[in-house]
Amino acid sequence: MKLSKKWFAMIAMAVAVLGLSACDQGKSTAAKTEAKEATLAETLASSKILRVGTEGTYPPFTFHDKDGNLTGFDVEVTREVAKRLGLEVQFFETQWDAMFAGLNAKRFDIIANQVDLSNPERQQKYLLSEPYNFERSVVVTPVETPNLTALDEVKGKKSAQSINSSYYVLAKENGAEILPVEGMAQALELVKQKRADLTLNGQLAILDYLKQQPNSGLKIAYRDDNKIGSGFVFLKGNDEVVAEFNRTLNDMRGDGSLKALSVQWFGDDVTE
Repeated sequence: MKLSKKWFAMIAMAVAVLGLSACDQGKSTAAKTEAKEATLAETLASSKILRVGTEGTYPPFTFHDKDGNLTGFDVEVTREVAKRLGLEVQFFETQWDAMFAGLNAKRFDIIANQVDLSNPERQQKYLLSEPYNFERSVVVTPVETPNLTALDEVKGKKSAQSINSSYYVLAKENGAEILPVEGMAQALELVKQKRADLTLNGQLAILDYLKQQPNSGLKIAYRDDNKIGSGFVFLKGNDEVVAEFNRTLNDMRGDGSLKALSVQWFGDDVTE
């Protein structure tokens, strides 16, 4: 039986209507699915599990002890914050180069890995907590050397520095005579041997060294006022969770528990 052109037109119109209906239905379903995606606050409220990205190879911040247990300053601060929020922690050990990609892909909820909060790109792309510790430049000298009252007092003194470091630049800008070295260990050795008067380096690395080497004969003779905070990193849109983390960190700072963790890992307070 032959169909008229009118019938063909009617059939084509029906097919088009069905296609549009199916397309609209698909869009509607996708929109509903997207709308139903839980926020981090909702996920944490239901799962009670905080997923944390960290390296696990960066002592004393995040590493494995002699028994193979993950620990470190950042790890224990995270555990204490989570405990106070009624959350269990699951750590996802990730290489630093892939850390932010993992957060972007929502493999974990936050990063806890000595993240520099002053980085402008991070400030634009992510939500950052208040700092839980600070890094600053320090001057290291033999214990018998008088303390410095200002950084420019290194002028004319022999300072052992790695040429490619920012501390080399700082020492040179303040008039120190530079003794080039390959790294912090060699710089500290030269100061111990009195072949150098001092060295500039980061507070956290030096405190860790002094804690591990209590009889080194060295001390921190000066702490620079300029400091850079480290804290937790979150994806944007999680302001409610960030506010809870900040409140908890402030509580820990107020009751002394944040300082206690700092003293445990560094022998000094790096939280202020």
